[in-house]
Amino acid sequence: MNNNNISKEHLEYLNKMKITKTYVKITQIAILIGIILLWEIGARFRWIDPFIFSQPTKILKTAWEMILDGSLFIHTGITLGETVIGFLVSTILGTAIAVLLWWNNFILKVIDPYLVIINSLPKTALAPILIVWMGNNIKSILFTAILMAIVVTTLTVLNGFLEVDKDKIKLIKTFGGNKKDILKKVILPANVPTIINALKVNVGLSLVGVIVGEFLVAQAGLGYLIVYGSQIFKLDWVMLSIVILGILSAILYKGVVILKERFLKWRE
Repeated sequence: MNNNNISKEHLEYLNKMKITKTYVKITQIAILIGIILLWEIGARFRWIDPFIFSQPTKILKTAWEMILDGSLFIHTGITLGETVIGFLVSTILGTAIAVLLWWNNFILKVIDPYLVIINSLPKTALAPILIVWMGNNIKSILFTAILMAIVVTTLTVLNGFLEVDKDKIKLIKTFGGNKKDILKKVILPANVPTIINALKVNVGLSLVGVIVGEFLVAQAGLGYLIVYGSQIFKLDWVMLSIVILGILSAILYKGVVILKERFLKWRE
């Protein structure tokens, strides 16, 4: 943006927004550092039990040891790969189902109560049943991840489709457009932000689904590391896995945010 083309007041407002954004980032980092320091100090002075809660220095040491033997990359890579697959499949299928339901009002009326019921069910309770049905393998993990996210995606995107401005739809019909034209020229373009927002939710849900699946059937992955570490009282593994999960979720979420920002710039 050329500063010569904007007013002094607008420039001051933009500068104020940049300063506020900087302060927010600094505060967020300071809070994170404060939590880590308090955690470390609490463990060293025995305010908390370091065996149960571990401590940052032990977690770093454990991470370095697992980096050297390569196991950390294996477990992290497996969980990340499963999450990305579940995330993409649930998003694509959920959006496709939403299109189908919008297209056929009869199917929508029939399926709608079932979607509400399935969405209200605790998906984690269904994971053991999926394992019995699909076997003790990666398919069960992926299906759990997909199940966690697909219904939410369908409902979110479908609600976006149904809330599109009716006048725009009437305009297309006035010019002789059919339902396919309405979908391509009005419904989908108007709901790209809705779909991207659904991606933000799917990141977390897919990761939860993968971890639940790994708790039950995996022989590798961060979920497996958490369960196995707790069983043999290697709680440093458990805490390290949780920290990595937090980092992965932040990275995946940031990726969706960047996608949204690039889309908005492209539309401009």
